Amino acid sequence: MKIAVAGGTGTVGRHIVDVLTEQGHQPLVLSRAAGVDLTTGRSLADALAGATAVIDVSSTQTQADEASRAFFGTVTQNLLAAEQAAGVRHHVALGIVGSTLAPYGYYAGKALQEQLVEASPVPWTILRATQFHEFAQQIYGSITAGPFILVPKMTSQPVAAREVAEHLVALALANPAGHTTDLAGPHIEQMPHMVRAYAKATGKRGPIITIPAPGPFGKALRDGTILPKGEVTLGRQSFAEWLAAL
Repeated sequence: MKIAVAGGTGTVGRHIVDVLTEQGHQPLVLSRAAGVDLTTGRSLADALAGATAVIDVSSTQTQADEASRAFFGTVTQNLLAAEQAAGVRHHVALGIVGSTLAPYGYYAGKALQEQLVEASPVPWTILRATQFHEFAQQIYGSITAGPFILVPKMTSQPVAAREVAEHLVALALANPAGHTTDLAGPHIEQMPHMVRAYAKATGKRGPIITIPAPGPFGKALRDGTILPKGEVTLGRQSFAEWLAAL
């Protein structure tokens, strides 16, 4: 099958391409390098000709509400319009556990993304997952104050990006299912501990300071709002196992 991957060069997208290839399918990475622009819609419909499904794991680096909504709103609408024009019959989107309960910052765009997918005439599936193990690596050094590395106080249940990819591929190959069971890692972790463990495992130095993020989003990070509720599918690989494999 020909399956298009929006965000196919990112943290999860690279794994999706690998899984599709290993299973004998034809992954199509939607990227500017391939002449496709998700933010303008340029060449999208042509690129999707013959595609069975689209897996959207596109992302942007922002923590601003408006910027996140602008990105995910534009990309999602462009993808869905192109899919409808090309006759694609299955749109699979990666959501975030807790985004609809704490629609702030980056999560604001993810919440909007879900609303647009739900309202689309293109049959759809949404898988909400928790943060990836790789998030500790991404957050290390992203906020600093002089020599100090700042890490928000945050409770998470991180999951392996490879396992998220495997679930998304399985969903794309099946019939559209609407909202599916949330996917999370096997253990609840504290983000400062994860970042310190990552720094130690990779030989990085520098004082790591825990700070409470401000506002309602900061509260949601601390109080378990972004943890899965009710039925949940648990991943296999723990954060410690992921670290050991680096």
